Amino acid sequence: MQTLQDAPALRAAIRSWRSKGQTVGFVPTLGNLHAGHQSLIKLARARTDRVVASVFVNPTQFAPGEDFERYPRTLAQDQAALADEECDLLFTPDVATLYPYGAENSVMLHVPQITDTLEGAHRPGHFDGVATVVCKLFNLVQPDLAIFGQKDFQQLKVIERMVSDLSLPVRVMAAPTMRADDGLALSSRNQYLSTAERARAPMIHDTLLKMRELLAKGHTWRVLEQVATAQLIRGGFEPDYVVIRRAEDLAEPAEGEQAGLIALIAARLGSTRLIDNLLFD
Repeated sequence: MQTLQDAPALRAAIRSWRSKGQTVGFVPTLGNLHAGHQSLIKLARARTDRVVASVFVNPTQFAPGEDFERYPRTLAQDQAALADEECDLLFTPDVATLYPYGAENSVMLHVPQITDTLEGAHRPGHFDGVATVVCKLFNLVQPDLAIFGQKDFQQLKVIERMVSDLSLPVRVMAAPTMRADDGLALSSRNQYLSTAERARAPMIHDTLLKMRELLAKGHTWRVLEQVATAQLIRGGFEPDYVVIRRAEDLAEPAEGEQAGLIALIAARLGSTRLIDNLLFD
């Protein structure tokens, strides 16, 4: 597996593949990879001739006071994990490569409407940073296929909307959320949990499953949001939101609407902020 940091070398490698008629799959990451990331590489490996991953801790998607400085940088470990999955190329740009005029002076993309709620409301500017860096990476890698996990469901919808609206020639594929045996969604931030917090953390997934079960029994989504929020608070969580939305656009469903829904939760457990979701269909 090659590891490249500069854009010209990346483009040269991809031109070489293209000259042979090979297709390119892409998995962008923040690094500190786990089995969930490796599952995305597996999917890309099965669907394209060549696979590129990127590791870049993007400063523009972290708000002041978030964990940008302490986000784990584990490049050697990440390289080994990617090599195990037969990734062809790892792109590890520095900030100057992706933000040549400085992150604070960068042209920024804004995807309207879908970024105004949930994570967008609690982390202002977050999705502008995500959309901007993903668009930059798409322009550099020019993949045929890009794969994103469903755990960051709102992020997935933002990227799908950006690709559609800007007519970018890349197919975005959603991959199922990978979970530990007790249901906790795999995340790099899980390592921040204490032993006691880790034991409680699967309650988020249990709550999502209960919301789906009760909605199927005829309970209204508004009542379920209130009940689930109270349950998490009793369990020691500090919820940012516990909601049921339309999966297509994250809008509130109509009364009695059952099809095409998703439940989404963001909650703090101690100092760690966890997110998860569950499609109801």
